[in-house]
Amino acid sequence: MKPKSPKNKTLDWQLKDIPKAQLNRILSKDDTLEKLETIVNHSICGNTFELMEWLPKQCVDLAIVDPPYNLDKKYDGKSFKKMKSADYQAYTVAWIERLKPLLKEKATVYVCTDWQTSLEIAPLLGQYFHIQNRITWQREKGRGTLSNWKNGMEDIWFLTNTKDYTFNLEQVRIRHKVFAPYKENGQPKDWQETQAGKFRDTLPSNFWPDISVPYWSMPENTAHPTQKPEKLLAKLILASSNRGDLVFDPFSGSGSSLVTAKKLGRRYVGIEQSLRYTAWGEVRLKRAERDSTIQGYAAGVFWERNTWLDQKKSRKNQKGGKSG
Repeated sequence: MKPKSPKNKTLDWQLKDIPKAQLNRILSKDDTLEKLETIVNHSICGNTFELMEWLPKQCVDLAIVDPPYNLDKKYDGKSFKKMKSADYQAYTVAWIERLKPLLKEKATVYVCTDWQTSLEIAPLLGQYFHIQNRITWQREKGRGTLSNWKNGMEDIWFLTNTKDYTFNLEQVRIRHKVFAPYKENGQPKDWQETQAGKFRDTLPSNFWPDISVPYWSMPENTAHPTQKPEKLLAKLILASSNRGDLVFDPFSGSGSSLVTAKKLGRRYVGIEQSLRYTAWGEVRLKRAERDSTIQGYAAGVFWERNTWLDQKKSRKNQKGGKSG
């Protein structure tokens, strides 16, 4: 096999390459999963439909659910086959009915989908939750076809258990460069001048064009085929949980939601059926102890795509005691 470039940060290790300390942290159905103190800040490897029935009730503040979309896809050598719509809807109801008892009364749930899956499950989500919004985020990756538009969008359904829920608006502002700064009485109006440049911090909408899908030179990248970006997950976690809250992911893949939760001071629990993907997550969780940065998020705001140099300047100034 051709060796990777030194710049290629993709985590694709075999199980034999994973340190035993990380492998030993992974829980299974043989552990005492009914107790919160056993599972908190851990990954669990196994069938999520079985394992969720064992977990403690009403312990989850925020659930981020990224199930297999209703598409033909391979995950660690195992195939997920596209189902008839009715069968996929039954699959969705199965995980919802296992998730619901785990949620606190004021819990929030985010469900990731592609556009076709969205059409199939949206009516079901409304039967079990209060639908607050549908977020659409733009992926710059994806294959085009000669007879259709390239699929460059995915949805995230913003759901709550009740009408009383957490939403930290001030923690998810978007930082935009100001190209035509307007002043009033000689002072900046609705923008600020920092060491990194002129910026306006705006309120977030339900369309997110600022997300970069993890790619080979990013430290967060793994070989998981449907990995979600830490920046995207950070928006969900900051908006809909507080420090110390419990974030749960029943389809945790290579651990992106767990890693992001840890970096942002939340507790976490994840379930993933692939031992290899779970192990990658544990490696990333260990790395997060020495590097808590999230690409695209710095100085308490989310930056536009492709402004990484500005982010580094802002983070440097912040460490030096300067505001930004």
